[in-house]
Amino acid sequence: MKFIILVFAVFAACCNAINAQHIDLTDASIIVSSKIKSRVRETLVKVLQEEVERRTSIEWTSVKKWADDNKPIIAIALSSDKKLAGKSVPRRSGNDLPEFKPEGYRILTESKDGKTIVWIIGADARATLFGVGKLLREARMLKNAIYLEAPLNVATSPTQSIRGHQLGYRKTANSYDAWDVNQYEQYIRELVIFGTNAVENIPFGDENDSVHMPISREEMNVRMSEICAAYDIDYWVWTPATFDLRDTEKRTAMLNTHEQFYKACPRLDQVFFPGGDPGDNHPREVMPFLRDLSVRLKKYQPRAGIWISLQGFGAEEIDYFYTYLDEHKPDWLRGVVSGPSSPPIAETRYRLPAQYKHRQYPDITHNVRCEFPVKNWDQAYALTIGREGINPQPNYYSKIHATYAPFTDCFVAYSDGCHDDVNKAVWSMRGWDIEKDVRDIMIEYCRFFFGQALAEKAADGIFALEHDWVGPIVENGSIETTFEFWTNLEKENPQLAGNWRWQLLVLRAYYDTYQRRRKIYEQALEKQANAILAQAETLGIEAAMNKALAIVNRADSEPVAQPLHAKIVRYCDDLFHSIGFQTSVPKYQASGSQRGCILDYVNYPLNNRWWLEDEFNKIGEMKNEQDKLARLEIIRTWENPGKGSFYDNVSNIETGPRVLTTSYDACDVAWWDNGYSRARLSSQLFQTDPVLEYENLDFNGRYILRVCGLGDALVRTDGERLEPILYNKGKGEFKEWVIPRHITQDGRMRLTFDLPEESHLNWRDFSHVSDIWLIKR
Repeated sequence: MKFIILVFAVFAACCNAINAQHIDLTDASIIVSSKIKSRVRETLVKVLQEEVERRTSIEWTSVKKWADDNKPIIAIALSSDKKLAGKSVPRRSGNDLPEFKPEGYRILTESKDGKTIVWIIGADARATLFGVGKLLREARMLKNAIYLEAPLNVATSPTQSIRGHQLGYRKTANSYDAWDVNQYEQYIRELVIFGTNAVENIPFGDENDSVHMPISREEMNVRMSEICAAYDIDYWVWTPATFDLRDTEKRTAMLNTHEQFYKACPRLDQVFFPGGDPGDNHPREVMPFLRDLSVRLKKYQPRAGIWISLQGFGAEEIDYFYTYLDEHKPDWLRGVVSGPSSPPIAETRYRLPAQYKHRQYPDITHNVRCEFPVKNWDQAYALTIGREGINPQPNYYSKIHATYAPFTDCFVAYSDGCHDDVNKAVWSMRGWDIEKDVRDIMIEYCRFFFGQALAEKAADGIFALEHDWVGPIVENGSIETTFEFWTNLEKENPQLAGNWRWQLLVLRAYYDTYQRRRKIYEQALEKQANAILAQAETLGIEAAMNKALAIVNRADSEPVAQPLHAKIVRYCDDLFHSIGFQTSVPKYQASGSQRGCILDYVNYPLNNRWWLEDEFNKIGEMKNEQDKLARLEIIRTWENPGKGSFYDNVSNIETGPRVLTTSYDACDVAWWDNGYSRARLSSQLFQTDPVLEYENLDFNGRYILRVCGLGDALVRTDGERLEPILYNKGKGEFKEWVIPRHITQDGRMRLTFDLPEESHLNWRDFSHVSDIWLIKR
């Protein structure tokens, strides 16, 4: 009995010791140095009071002097302050300390005479805001309680000087255009809490305003400037010229438009001019235009600078730009931006004179046909989620950041909506500390937005959602596990039903699982239909086609997983009302089909039923019965050409090891007919110059090479150029070659494709290869 009592006493003592480490801030007040500029001082208090009350119902008070009691206090001061309302500010010796570097801060907890002080000491006003953000990310906030798990003594300063995100209030955004001023301020505040120090607006362009805009673009342009001023963060604008700058009238009008905007803004820090994408002006016109622009900019915003990207520039234009820098050394140019279709980022770093900064413009918002396409992404996702779906990928984007950060000074990321919110947090936090653990970032993210109890669970759930997108969807059984995980969280946490970030994540779990179940079901139907086509001679051609079509069309008449579909529809509606996320053109007036419209494509066919219907109609018009049967045989055996033969859909991640090339150049997934293409699914995945290697060929066999795609196919086998026996260049048509016997006599063959000269074409019209057969005769 004495032993049990002793054990209990030790256990109790340990618990008390642990609890003693907790720093209770429930009754805290706030005191702020008068040396911090007044607008930021007001913002500091506002952020602390509102974010704490929102999560705990606790109302922290702001005080001017130290109270004579034992209640805790949050003390915010500058590193240069010796005293705060008469009390000495903690100061370490040494000058090369984080809290003395731009935006650097120190947070430490101090206990004196029974009173707890949480010091937030920043190198400048902006730094104190980042210190407040750190405190809010670390604090454990519960109903009617807030505490720190342990004493803090943290000092840190950012790695990258500019850490920003584009939040353009424009029609083509999938959610920003629906936000009012309060929503913009709240979102910008939350970005600041995670280390962001810049936002970029798009003040001009788009002939028509969005139907969702609560106020005019002109007014929001100024209100965003005011928000940035209140939070002491940089206000950037993205301002292309989509007309010929040699047009004097339009050039003058654009200069005047800029000037009026500069005059109206209480704060403007940087103006970014994309050289191309959009725009098609030579730098000999661009640079004088920007020089004239800078004169007007300095008139109203003397601290602001001009930036340019070389997006879309050819070699001669790039050389011209650097020659201009060497000869003119423009002091009005602040730096160069590297974004999609820019020259290689390392080359820009090497060629750019040291006096100019180098900013990255990473695309963290798109999934396909973009700068950083999702790797190993199943076609089912590409067809239904598309270019701008909900895309939390913390591991992927942290690796991209780590790859390019050494070549740049800063970043402002491209974004067109709230769907990439997780990626923004990752990029901002890694911009502050490139070595910060990604899981720790996600835990802080989930703690702040979902609560302490869900910090680790929801973080792991986000990583699970990222893994849903890795590899063939049918083989990825963890999608079902992730679904069960998130639906359990959904049931256990009804208090988060109105939280838009929560809605995004739960919706993704439903969406991924729905597409997996659809693909399994719909492709099984197609296999059944192919079995029917094998009986065409017995059943009759028309009867076989009708019966096969009826089977594949069960995907529509007898759809699978309808409870999941209903949840997807509901969550899309919830997100439209909670954050303005527009997932449909007809239902929510999204600006375009590629702008987050996952609801419009949720039931896009994952088998070839549309293509089969069109092919059967063509067959019905044929006059010769043998031709009809021959075409049905090609359709039936498309992916299974028979013993000793081989088939590959070159950009399908389910294809075998013969395809050695992987295309992530944004051009390997089709976007035809506004996303409603009736083409065969395999035709919508392609490469321009694939490489394949075949083994275990029949030494004595004779082979026909068949290729399907678009345009030219300049074939080489083992380096030897072949002449075709059939050469149709239309989309989905066949080309054929006889493989010389000496090529395959060693049982192996390497197949390559030369690139045709197509510099006169738009990249969308380049020749490509989708399907390849090696057919044994």
